[in-house]
Amino acid sequence: MYFVYILKSITTGKYYIGSTGDLNDRLQRHNQGRSKATKLGIPWELVHSETFGSRAEAMNREMQIKSWKSHLKIDSLIAAK
Repeated sequence: MYFVYILKSITTGKYYIGSTGDLNDRLQRHNQGRSKATKLGIPWELVHSETFGSRAEAMNREMQIKSWKSHLKIDSLIAAK
């Protein structure tokens, strides 16, 4: 099982979009500062996740969401939970 996830920085309000095979471990790594891309936004909270059967599906969805480049569109995805 693979996941696409959206994190929101509690300190900066910025979003981070990623994919992983282990959501809990990945969130922990982001909050421990073990990812260069998210180190400055600690702490992060998980605001959205989607489950996929394959890594390829998850990566395609991650790229789709990243291509939006719009906080409003991402906000609407999160609100649609």
